[in-house]
Amino acid sequence: MMKLIARPLEYLEDYGQRYGDMFRVGNSRPPVVYVSNPKAIQEIFATSPDCFQTGGGGKVLQLLLGEQSVVLLDGDRHQRQRKLLMPPFHGDRLRAYSQLICDTTQHVTTAQWQTGKPFRVRLTMQEITLRVILKAVFGISEGERYDQLRVLLSSLLDSIGSPLSASLIFFGALQQDWGAWSPWGRFLRLKQRVDRLLLDEIHDRQTSQVVGDDILSLLLSARDEAGQPMTDLELRDELVTLLLAGHETTASALSWALYWVHYLPEIQEKLRSELANLGPQPQPSALARLPYLTAVCQETLRIYPVTLTTGVRVLKAPMAILNYNIEAGTVLFPCTYLLHHRDDLYPDSKQFQPERFLERSFAAHEFIPFGGGHRYCIGAAMAMLEMKLVLATVLLNWQLSLVNPRSIRPVRRGLTVAPPANLQLIAISSLH
Repeated sequence: MMKLIARPLEYLEDYGQRYGDMFRVGNSRPPVVYVSNPKAIQEIFATSPDCFQTGGGGKVLQLLLGEQSVVLLDGDRHQRQRKLLMPPFHGDRLRAYSQLICDTTQHVTTAQWQTGKPFRVRLTMQEITLRVILKAVFGISEGERYDQLRVLLSSLLDSIGSPLSASLIFFGALQQDWGAWSPWGRFLRLKQRVDRLLLDEIHDRQTSQVVGDDILSLLLSARDEAGQPMTDLELRDELVTLLLAGHETTASALSWALYWVHYLPEIQEKLRSELANLGPQPQPSALARLPYLTAVCQETLRIYPVTLTTGVRVLKAPMAILNYNIEAGTVLFPCTYLLHHRDDLYPDSKQFQPERFLERSFAAHEFIPFGGGHRYCIGAAMAMLEMKLVLATVLLNWQLSLVNPRSIRPVRRGLTVAPPANLQLIAISSLH
């Protein structure tokens, strides 16, 4: 368990090398099985949702996101929430966020970066992605409640962000409220304050009946097949899920992308050449279609996926997978990290090579940074769009360099893995 917390990649790599495509860890009941065989993952993703329990997620996730979050629901309730949440993340609504992403990136980098001064990459990427998701969700970018949410959401994630504080997630005995200064007590109080702010915003919108084009407005007007709206608690839990999942993971992925682009000069040269072909002030839609930029973002998500496994699935009945008979109650973890480092799929898997995504297409069970099957991430398209547009906007406006150009490995950040917090770039010059 300590190795899983402190050195998660080595934990998975050691077991994978020793035991292969499918292995059980520990002696717990029910059994816990990691799966990295693509055919087995294909079977799992294709199996009827009725065969699995996929909600739950543990006490910390329930407290962090709320019991009504789509991430933690199962069966018909999960399908209902997905249908209500899908419209803001597709088609014209998604494209409408493009200019917001580019403008926010320019505003934040101009405000935070000074020529000749180092800066922490994660802090800037968090600020960009948090501003984008707050504007997309609430339609606001200023005001007391907005400012409070920005600070509280960052503090909430930081409270379980370090490998040490992440122990709260894995050891139930540490989840004790010993007052506001205890780690668990601080986490609970931060979450209560976030919940109160979100419920206040929901009530204000319901009272004013002002209809905007933001996600909250769409969710307030959404109705299920029975004509019923979401309850206040459902709205609150979906909002906190969108706010937390919609910025923290993307900020980590963008930090990695900026690291790789500046660690490997040939990658940056190819990217800048592709961007230059669009001429001055390219449209966001043109940037989003660039093949090499897309491949860089895909390879970023392949080599160090933000979540090492995707979607817990608990078998309700026995199931045959490949040559194994898996008993009912078994917890299955499709393992994103080990799948993405299979040499039969990704030769030289430890090397950052965007070209692999230009040379062939990978199936939905071979490249799974956003999960798969009926639990595929609702915000996947927005995350990819944001990655491409932020990275392109930074390169079009800045010349940067790594402060310490060395090889780095991910570290645990709560339930995810991320670049080290001290990863720094320095602004060589502004290009605008």
